[in-house]
Amino acid sequence: MLINIKDLKKQFENEKLVTKVLHGLSFVINEGEFVAIMGPSGSGKSTLMHIMGLLDRASEGKYEFADRDVTTMSDNELADLRNSKIGFVFQSFNLLARTTVLDNVKLPLTYAKDKKNIDDRARRVLEDVGLGHRLDYFTNQISGGEKQRVAIARALVNNPSIIFADEPTGNLDSKSGIQIMEILQKLNEVGNTIILVTHEIYTAEHAKRVINVRDGLIVEDRPVKNRRLAHDGDLLK
Repeated sequence: MLINIKDLKKQFENEKLVTKVLHGLSFVINEGEFVAIMGPSGSGKSTLMHIMGLLDRASEGKYEFADRDVTTMSDNELADLRNSKIGFVFQSFNLLARTTVLDNVKLPLTYAKDKKNIDDRARRVLEDVGLGHRLDYFTNQISGGEKQRVAIARALVNNPSIIFADEPTGNLDSKSGIQIMEILQKLNEVGNTIILVTHEIYTAEHAKRVINVRDGLIVEDRPVKNRRLAHDGDLLK
């Protein structure tokens, strides 16, 4: 068991105004799963991802990550765990401007305890996502699909236990989106745990399991029966 969540609640307070977002969610995610968390805008899925990714804290409930109770951990402990065990891929890429592809991917390694062979490690993951020929390009010189592949390489460079992909195809054309989903599927095939956050049924059905969130509650948790497989070239060797 990688993630164990029980009766998770989250509310935001602004002066006297209290906004309740998550209303008591419970589920388990095991190592090696590919899970899509799906829901419309305002459903609470992004808030849930931020808590699961240790970017935010729950207001109530229990959250165990790799058998560790993260609700009792300090901010520094959460940061160390997040940097060593979790990779993130965001819709807006979040790449450094006027910086090379290689340097963007190397960035997480500057905070890692093991700083050996940083360049080699970054080059390897870029080759894995089909960007070995773009190492010295600046991020404003590559396409949107390539930017998202850089973001995936950056998420992989610390060899994380889990990858969170938040609307990873949202800013891409359909062909580039399929390429990104193929990479995520192949990463899952070699053992990576993937959590995909999306509002699109088509994208969610590339996963193996869907957790549907609406109004801060889980309304459905099901396996994907007719799973979509992305086939658009061998991008991950």
